[in-house]
Amino acid sequence: MQLCFFSDVEGQRFDPLTLTRPVEDLRVGILTVQDKWEQWLHLTTKARICRPYLTPLYNDSTIQPDHDCLWINARFLPDHSLTEQLKSLLTGQALTYSTANRDGTEAENSELVAVVLSGQQSLDCQLECEGINDPAHWVQALLSASESSKKYTGKAKKLDYLWDLLQFNSSEIEADFGLISLPTVEEHDLRTNLHVMHPERIFVHPSAHLEPGVILVAEDGPIYIGAGATIEAGSILKGPLAICEGAVTKMGCRIYGGTTIGPVSKVGGEVSNTIFHSYSNKAHDGYMGNSLVGQWCNMGADSNTSNLKTNYGLIYLEDWNTRQAYDIGFQFFGSVLGDHSKTAINAMLNTGTMCGVCSNIFLSQFTPKHIPSFSWLTDAGNSTYRFDKAVEAMKAMMARRDIEFKPGYQNMMKYLFDQATLNDC
Repeated sequence: MQLCFFSDVEGQRFDPLTLTRPVEDLRVGILTVQDKWEQWLHLTTKARICRPYLTPLYNDSTIQPDHDCLWINARFLPDHSLTEQLKSLLTGQALTYSTANRDGTEAENSELVAVVLSGQQSLDCQLECEGINDPAHWVQALLSASESSKKYTGKAKKLDYLWDLLQFNSSEIEADFGLISLPTVEEHDLRTNLHVMHPERIFVHPSAHLEPGVILVAEDGPIYIGAGATIEAGSILKGPLAICEGAVTKMGCRIYGGTTIGPVSKVGGEVSNTIFHSYSNKAHDGYMGNSLVGQWCNMGADSNTSNLKTNYGLIYLEDWNTRQAYDIGFQFFGSVLGDHSKTAINAMLNTGTMCGVCSNIFLSQFTPKHIPSFSWLTDAGNSTYRFDKAVEAMKAMMARRDIEFKPGYQNMMKYLFDQATLNDC
């Protein structure tokens, strides 16, 4: 069996984070969605159907025509029940799911969770969807190739909106912690001068470096500290918390539960219920809460995020593409920063700010709620960040982490630059 992913129309609700990645590459908990499914199913991802401009970056394997493919909707998160249902699917069989309405009745429209197709059928679907930026078409192509379907009657864990990443993050840290089958610190020779509560719920990789005076509090959930991570002196860490491979927590930081610090990210100051994707930095003092940060972002010293309105009202977030405002039903939500976006020192991110890809914020006041990609935002106004200068900055930042700035990556960024200048998004 070969593992493949697709996204449906609702997958576009995760922009601006998914402007530069398919939905399955989003991180929630310790792992990305793709990593979770690979762990649960013991399969390797072979292919995906995604936005055409992302395909060259993410389709680096070839489907074998003589082996079946399991296509999974990347918005669905794995658990034991759903995994067993997927394993039971026959070739040509689809699995659908209907969300219950508020009155308990079944919704009229069902969602495609997964489908098993032959390798040749899968190659045909890929060819049919090639160059087409229409998730509804992708789903229809997969469904048309199937011969039968059955409904999933369990309670599915699925991502419907951007903010669901934060809602699921604590429980997904717990789930991933159990999935990876990690030895706890009770089985390691812990360094001296640490203060630990509930060591049975803490994993510290042997190659991680913990300096003196670190406090690990796992009373409310597990703490995961990955390979090569560095926890500097005086860090106060509270679970559920994931500090991924090569990440750094800076001296004296306070990191609260529901937070994921992605691989090779540096985080300091005060952070709560926030997901950092890889290679992003918030190394200095300042508060960030209930926020989502893409790759290669950098927050200047004393950048702060507002995550609560002064009237304690519910927060509205704008859909990135339609600009429609949604009442998300929560009092707390901070900001969303797309890949390669940066803030100057003392930046003030407003409650519910949505910032696109490769934008720079140099304001002495609160940010607007919508910051288009490739913005150069100052007190004098918002202008377009020159593409050649943006490329220079991206190359410099990635070179510091020995990551090559490949032509395909530049082509993706040029496409997003052109779209931003045309559509103000």
